[in-house]
Amino acid sequence: MITAGIDMGAQAIKVVLIDGDKVLARTMEWTGFEPVETAQKALNKAIEEAGIKRDDVKKIVATGAGRKSVPFADTTVTEVTADAKGTIFLMPSVRTVIDIGAEEARGISCDDTGRVLDFAKNDKCAAGSGAFVESMARALEIKVPQMIELSLQSTQDAPINATCAVFAESEVVSLIHSGIAKADIAHAVHDAIGSRVSSMVRRLQIDQDIALIGGVANNAALLDIMKKHLGSDIKVPENPQFISALGAALSAASK
Repeated sequence: MITAGIDMGAQAIKVVLIDGDKVLARTMEWTGFEPVETAQKALNKAIEEAGIKRDDVKKIVATGAGRKSVPFADTTVTEVTADAKGTIFLMPSVRTVIDIGAEEARGISCDDTGRVLDFAKNDKCAAGSGAFVESMARALEIKVPQMIELSLQSTQDAPINATCAVFAESEVVSLIHSGIAKADIAHAVHDAIGSRVSSMVRRLQIDQDIALIGGVANNAALLDIMKKHLGSDIKVPENPQFISALGAALSAASK
């Protein structure tokens, strides 16, 4: 049975089509101001990519911040449920899942079936999310890929103490005027996120293995810092930004 999972993210909408345990297609579109239309566009592209017809998709499950806004979804699941299910499907040994998205971070404890045992979320603040990196990159007048590369080249610690993105940007500007190297500021930004997310995850019972998912999982600088803060190796699945959509598609198949 072919099913679809739609992750209605704040920044991007992701769609995954599966047939049993086989992924047929993955598509992503920037959310924009018309998220429902964007979701339909992403679904249509996935159907075209898979070489199937719309009627071949037997069930659609939505997840993410805007999951309740999708009129053509048959049902919804929470981001926590989708994260756990999608991660365990790809990495059966994982018991702790960390999802860092554009505007939110989550830590999840789960069993070998993908059932959620416990979870924690950061508050609604960009300082623990991908939006924080983007905001600080703008303050440094560089692009995010360059910021990641610079962070990995850092040789000295630079303090960013603010837990709010707005105040942190002021700190970044002060560090720039103090002559602190951009590489060290970039590292400080990533360390601030890593510290905040790690503190959140420690509210759970952290069991091995640990996986990092979400779009920010592609950030090598943050991954390196997270490993140091948690004192453990962290696995990153292939296409980590699509894990929640995959979990929604798997939920559709199981229902």
